[in-house]
Amino acid sequence: MNFRRFVLPTLIAAAVAGAGVVGVQQAQAHHAFAAEFDGKAPVLLRGKVTKVEWINPHAWVHLAAVTPDGKTQAWMVEGGTPNTLLRSGIDRNSLKPGTEIVVRGYQSKDKACTPVCKANGRDVTFPDGRKLFMGSSGTGAPKDGSDPTDRR
Repeated sequence: MNFRRFVLPTLIAAAVAGAGVVGVQQAQAHHAFAAEFDGKAPVLLRGKVTKVEWINPHAWVHLAAVTPDGKTQAWMVEGGTPNTLLRSGIDRNSLKPGTEIVVRGYQSKDKACTPVCKANGRDVTFPDGRKLFMGSSGTGAPKDGSDPTDRR
């Protein structure tokens, strides 16, 4: 078997195909706000952080939110990229499990809460009163004054 005539072109074709699949997966994973969240369904969540996923293209903050009847409901709140959160002042140490926070955001379009509710976070308020933007700029989310890059 001739390496240059068969094996090398096959390896190159496989690498190109693999890169294409990765590109498609990343494009599908990243979405505009309106694709998944409802700008007319604001939520205000109060509870304790249970877990944080520092992943691209969006970080996820998991919390046990206290409902009006005193029970807890699990929520996954989408934030900006880890880099966006870091630049706004949110890091792994500020969102440790057990930290009590208030998140203002928008619920997912499907409103499903089984087993967990989903929302897009706009801002987070910490126990010391600091309020920081946690969303993604330029995603089509409502211009509610949370995004410091929004032009009025």
